[in-house]
Amino acid sequence: MSVTRRYREAWEGFWSEAPDEQGAVFWDAEPALTVGLHLALLEPHLAAIGLPVLDLGCGNGTQTRFLADRYPRVLGADLSGAAVDHARRADPAGQAEYRQLDASEKGAVDQLHAELGDVNVYMRGVLHQCEPAGRQPLADAVATLIGERGRALVVELSEAAKPVLMGLAQSPDGPPPKLAPVFAHGLAPGEVADAALFGHVRAAGLTVVAEGDIPLITTEFTADGTRIELPSKWLVVAREE
Repeated sequence: MSVTRRYREAWEGFWSEAPDEQGAVFWDAEPALTVGLHLALLEPHLAAIGLPVLDLGCGNGTQTRFLADRYPRVLGADLSGAAVDHARRADPAGQAEYRQLDASEKGAVDQLHAELGDVNVYMRGVLHQCEPAGRQPLADAVATLIGERGRALVVELSEAAKPVLMGLAQSPDGPPPKLAPVFAHGLAPGEVADAALFGHVRAAGLTVVAEGDIPLITTEFTADGTRIELPSKWLVVAREE
């Protein structure tokens, strides 16, 4: 299957309107607060360090470029062509490669795996905002891409994040400026229950090597100047042996 036209157009619209500067998007926090912390969770479990690294759902490539400073081959992939355009503009030196990819489309994922071989996958905040029918295909794609030797770090909003988001959306002054475009384009973050996250992983033939809780850092602040952090889960997963 592939994503619906409505979902694809929602993301194209969002990224087409997003400013270029880093930090202008709600989840585009500086890498030291995001992927930098996440790598410390993933790296102890990497079985094959020399594999290419795939940033799945790379958006404008902020985290991808950080990964490219640390690994010899890094590729960022995103459903949205506009997001990929942002990523390429922000990386004029071509530190990383960027590709438009519908990760729910099995043929495209199989083709990418045939090209790259097994990879280590970094995926932050992608599954929780997928359409329901696209969640299992996305988990299956992770399993295909990591193959026998790779590992994936999956960081997703926990179910505890949804009431936080709803509270922000329904505040008397309206949602914070960087969160408003997410809702305006019909995107629905925080829609996956914790048990469902683990269920998708198991159904994809993946095993959880390590797990825990970590806040997902955003670029937005409350009226009193507190940075908004959303409860999230992290999993390191591998193919079941």
